[in-house]
Amino acid sequence: MSFDSLIPNFLFLVTSYKYLLLFMSIVIEGPILMVASGFLILLGFFEPIPTFLVIISGDLLGDIIWYYIGYFFAPPFIRKYGKFFKITPEIFEKAKILFHKNQNKILLISKVTIGFGMSLATLMAAGASHISLKRYALLNFLGELFLVSVLLTIGYFFGQMYVSISGMMKIYFLIGTIIAIIIFIFYFSKYIKNTVIKI
Repeated sequence: MSFDSLIPNFLFLVTSYKYLLLFMSIVIEGPILMVASGFLILLGFFEPIPTFLVIISGDLLGDIIWYYIGYFFAPPFIRKYGKFFKITPEIFEKAKILFHKNQNKILLISKVTIGFGMSLATLMAAGASHISLKRYALLNFLGELFLVSVLLTIGYFFGQMYVSISGMMKIYFLIGTIIAIIIFIFYFSKYIKNTVIKI
């Protein structure tokens, strides 16, 4: 098979299995892909309803995976792999303290605010606390309904701005938008962590 034939085959696979690929990707990385999906909806690559359902399902599966990691393996996992996910034993202990104060509130706020700087630690703390998986999944699902709706809308909105720009300005706009989203998520999470949750 020649290199020239690989590209069409690759594009065919991506197009044919786009929702499966989106689902698998969302399990690993959520917010940025949610914004990007809103942009791809505008371009016609994704359909709105299937995309929304796939993202909700993938994000919820990811939450359940972290729940079970916390349920069975929290201490050894954090000691061995915590540095790769920016989870230290201190952060995990803070998450457990917060979680025990108000489980429902913390789960909802953590999901809606993209984790307020300690999302994975909070999800693992829920598992380590052995709360009902049914209640855990329901609260995360409710938070995801809001979060996914907002991020898809943001992606769609910026997509409209993108297609209205011509020439090289598209590249500058795209780079600027990515930087702006990253900065917004960082400072918003920091604000929630330091002001609202008062860790």
